Amino acid sequence: MFSKSLEALHHAKRYRERELFDPSLKDYASNDYLGLSVKKDLLENAFNKLQSFVSHSPKASMLVNGYHPLHAELEERLADLLEFESALLVGSGFLGNLALIDTLLVKNALLFMDEHYHASGIFSTKAKSNQVVFFSHNDAKDLQQKLFNAPKNKLKFIAIEGVYSMDASVAPYDFYAITQEIPNAFLIVDEAHSFGTIGENLLGFLEYYRIKEKDKIIKLSTFSKALASYGACILAPLQVIEFLTNRAKSVIYTTALSLLDTALTLAHLEYFIAQKQELKNELSKHQQIIFETLGIRTLAGFFTLEFENNSALLNAHHFLKEKGFLVGAIRPPTVSKPLLRVSLSLKSSLEDTKELANTLLNYSKIQSSFKSG
Repeated sequence: MFSKSLEALHHAKRYRERELFDPSLKDYASNDYLGLSVKKDLLENAFNKLQSFVSHSPKASMLVNGYHPLHAELEERLADLLEFESALLVGSGFLGNLALIDTLLVKNALLFMDEHYHASGIFSTKAKSNQVVFFSHNDAKDLQQKLFNAPKNKLKFIAIEGVYSMDASVAPYDFYAITQEIPNAFLIVDEAHSFGTIGENLLGFLEYYRIKEKDKIIKLSTFSKALASYGACILAPLQVIEFLTNRAKSVIYTTALSLLDTALTLAHLEYFIAQKQELKNELSKHQQIIFETLGIRTLAGFFTLEFENNSALLNAHHFLKEKGFLVGAIRPPTVSKPLLRVSLSLKSSLEDTKELANTLLNYSKIQSSFKSG
């Protein structure tokens, strides 16, 4: 039934499969930026949180009887930490983007989205494509022009990522400034890869730019990257959260977030809050090694190397595995050009990061076929 399509994927070297990697490989592929996934004491803390409750399952959607005290506690902790009026848990970043875009794009609304926004957001626009305008990546002037050409009486949402997941670029402050200038505009910031990696206290894009006024900001923060758990949270003014709670299909028709993941997120969040300055200092040491060895300066928890074709990328990926390093090999159509995505993680030693950087530097095939992303 799908043999020709699968054959074409093999031919283009785009075929993918799930793989159980050798656990002895040094992990530079995951999004576990702060290394929390290996801290067994935090897992024990999470388990202890669950032990005090009769049920350890969410059982139903949050609007039936699946809403649990652990859910409420996590929402409150995040709203307090990130200084938002209210918060709403969702099952994942994908479901969060679906909730935001499908629900907030009412009949009199327009969405202006960065062309490099996450695939979950782009997918969510398909049903309302006549209400969506894409602007050039991180290009505030292009956004301004498209806003100027749009009907003035429309409600407007501007969607960006704090740190873009495939090029490590940080969105400019200009997008916030533009939103403030327009009376009926809101800024949606997907902070999946910026929370835990940028900002004075690693709190993400808004802290990085010292943004305090949040009455026109909607933040999507995921738990599966720096917090090494699963799920996500939408933070926004109370009225926005109330509207999403009553209208978002991925909230109403989905079982509430797993209690184990909620407890694990709480345990990891508590550790993060207590150790954030130490975590920031350690992450900066790994970033500095990459800069000193490869000349690549990244503000985020990862960097990318661009390749000429899929074959060159897969050769480099295989070579690094042979040397004991697991990195991400990202191919089209996920990205326009093949990328080696190298994630930094505090579960790796500084010596391992130095070794990886030198391995990349000395790999002549990579040197002749990549450029830093």
